[in-house]
Amino acid sequence: MSLTKKDLIAKLSDETGFSRKDTENMVDTLASTISEQLVEGEEFTLPGVGKFSTSQRAARIGRNPQTGDSVEIAASVGVKFSASKALKDQVNA
Repeated sequence: MSLTKKDLIAKLSDETGFSRKDTENMVDTLASTISEQLVEGEEFTLPGVGKFSTSQRAARIGRNPQTGDSVEIAASVGVKFSASKALKDQVNA
C-alpha cells in the first residue's frame, strides 16, 4: 500500500500540529521547488532522504516490437533519484 498525497498531508499535519491547509501548501511548495531546481539543471538534495538530479539521454534507434521496424527515439532528459546512505541503512536494518 502506498502513501498518497492526502495521507502524507494528514500524517504531517497530525505530527506537527499545523493545519492541513498549511501542510498541503508546504508539500506543494516542496514539490514545486524540486521541479524548479531540476528544470534549471540543478540538483536538489533532501538531507536524510536523497538527491534528485537530471541526466541526458542520447538519441538512439529502437525497434517497434510489433513490426520490427526501426524507430528513431529522440534525445531526452530524465530524472534520477539517489537514496542517501542514511535512508539505505534504515531500509536495510
